[in-house]
Amino acid sequence: MFIERLELTNYRNYESLALTFSKTINVLIGENAQGKTNIMESIYVLSMAKSHRTSNDKELIRWSEEYGKIKGDVHKKYGRLPLELTLSKKGKKAKVNHLEQSRLSDYIGQLNVVMFAPEDLHLVKGSPQVRRRFLDMEIGQISPVYLHDLLTFQKLLKQRNHLLKMHQGKSSLNDVMFDVYTDQYIQAAVSVIRKRFQFMELLQKWAEPIHFGISRGLEKLEVRYNPVSGLDQNKTFEQMADYLRQKLQASKSQELARGVTLTGPHRDDLQFFVNGYDVQTYGSQGQQRTTALSLKLAEIELIKQEVGESPVLLLDDVLSELDDYRQSHLLNTIQGEVQTFVTTTSVDGINHDTITQAAIYNVTQGHVDEGA
Repeated sequence: MFIERLELTNYRNYESLALTFSKTINVLIGENAQGKTNIMESIYVLSMAKSHRTSNDKELIRWSEEYGKIKGDVHKKYGRLPLELTLSKKGKKAKVNHLEQSRLSDYIGQLNVVMFAPEDLHLVKGSPQVRRRFLDMEIGQISPVYLHDLLTFQKLLKQRNHLLKMHQGKSSLNDVMFDVYTDQYIQAAVSVIRKRFQFMELLQKWAEPIHFGISRGLEKLEVRYNPVSGLDQNKTFEQMADYLRQKLQASKSQELARGVTLTGPHRDDLQFFVNGYDVQTYGSQGQQRTTALSLKLAEIELIKQEVGESPVLLLDDVLSELDDYRQSHLLNTIQGEVQTFVTTTSVDGINHDTITQAAIYNVTQGHVDEGA
């Protein structure tokens, strides 16, 4: 799939912008704070209906304006697909082929993207929250059911936490609604956890050989999903639910003391091992970056396998963060296969045919000139 045309209205620092893109490589060049990343972000928002940079949608709307709009003409294997996302104080409106979607979960997944930004290089050594977000965003693109289960889980977690907060410090909690929320919470939590296990198996399948290639055959990568509850992925749904119920019962006094739910997918994590060693703890910066790069390249292959066509790749100021070898490996992998958007302050020092053949866009203070 590829984006042929992008139109922005009142988005960030753009009052109005319309661009036509190459099916292969598109390079946005400009100094910092000129609007390169805003264009990249708008493509991500068009895909995911949320930003990778902020959770506050108001920040996406141009200063003093009532709304912002992103429109894109996406080409998929079965033809052209117009997408439109309008952001306002009242919320979001999403359209697919000019038809408004009643649920965002029906919209997400129409345009698949893989974003690789400097912060993704911290995927390995960053906080568990970063890795959980990585899981949720990537699974959500290929599984509308997962998005629904995740939203249900988050709603029930909030309700359960509210009751725990109300009873914080008490020795017991005998509340019928708490038991009802807990039962529903367990069902939603197990659904989320099982889907994460399945996704991790697919990610491992693609990431291991990619990492082996980047490391010149010297390193074997293993990716593990690590539920805080200690759940075994080989258990049935019912067995997982029973196990989680026992864990919640055992930690109930602690939950009352702290006023929050202590066991569930909102506290789970990923672990990465290279040749049996925990990369987060013992890996060099180079190994951590190779692991992050392998995961991103594996995402491309995984999405291609699941949806039947390659996603759009967004490289936001990341090439300058990679050494020549990893940079070349990345560009060799995507060459001619994946529509790619690159932001950079300069192409000097990026010695690769892919970049020399790219469509160039110069970005200066919110104005974009094509070519040169």
